[in-house]
Amino acid sequence: MYDREDLKQALDILYKGGLILYPTDTIWGIGCDATNRDAVARIYALKQREDSKSMLVLIDHPNRLQSYVREVPEIAWQLIEVADKPMTIIYPGARNLAANLMAPDGSVGIRITGEKFTEQLIREFRKPIVSTSANLSGKPAPAFFDEIDEAVRQGVDYIVRYRQEEQIKAVPSSILKIGLGGEIAIIRP
Repeated sequence: MYDREDLKQALDILYKGGLILYPTDTIWGIGCDATNRDAVARIYALKQREDSKSMLVLIDHPNRLQSYVREVPEIAWQLIEVADKPMTIIYPGARNLAANLMAPDGSVGIRITGEKFTEQLIREFRKPIVSTSANLSGKPAPAFFDEIDEAVRQGVDYIVRYRQEEQIKAVPSSILKIGLGGEIAIIRP
């Protein structure tokens, strides 16, 4: 079980517009308030990544989707219901998020987290948080906490202690892109 103080410190950094390094239901991620343009810009700078490459966001419950997507296609609800592993869906018509977080076409990738610490963090923060792999652009995503580059560790404002010792190889989520007409493109199986 996670430490309540660990959660409180991560929340404090998010409220201040800072960056956290945290475990997700997939790989370790760099996160921030997904509605804070300056915080999102700091992640792009830390990762040395072009800001035209959008990042995904995590939410704690499917009911929150409609706050950040203009229209959720019916097929998305069905996919969420039957998903048996972490799945990121790219939705058209993102809203109420930092503009520099969205793709040039106005879409955004959203995943409903299944990781208990992250779920509680988002629930208490009451906003989605960015989740991007804890690596520098062009480098492989770390499978374990120990593989996270020192530059990434130094570039965040808080490193969550929970699950740092875990040695279970992390796997990124599948990624699907859904159009308003219900068409589905598999980006990463």
